[in-house]
Amino acid sequence: QVQLVESGGGSVQDGGSLNLSCVVSERIDSILAMGWYRQAPGKQRQMVARISNFGNINYADSVKGRFTISRDAAKNTAYLQMNRLKPEDTGVYYCYTSTVDNMYWGRGTQVTVSS
Repeated sequence: QVQLVESGGGSVQDGGSLNLSCVVSERIDSILAMGWYRQAPGKQRQMVARISNFGNINYADSVKGRFTISRDAAKNTAYLQMNRLKPEDTGVYYCYTSTVDNMYWGRGTQVTVSS
């Protein structure tokens, strides 16, 4: 069974940085994309960043210029470097990977940014 495990969350001050990692437990053929969603308390889950198998990258407008997504296919790992964090970035960050047939999710890692 495919598992995604996120790490790197934590608590930082406004303006701080965190680097999230997401490791996929096994090689998955035909990956279309990997990425990150987040869910703030009382709000719907929203896309933060995604990177396609061809290297195309998309960001939510709210994180452009501050967050950087990357992927190491050889290590089955995706990263999310988050700089200049703001209190509104607080939430649970979920990693996902998608294929033609399936979408796999991690259990999430908490990010808390205090002012």
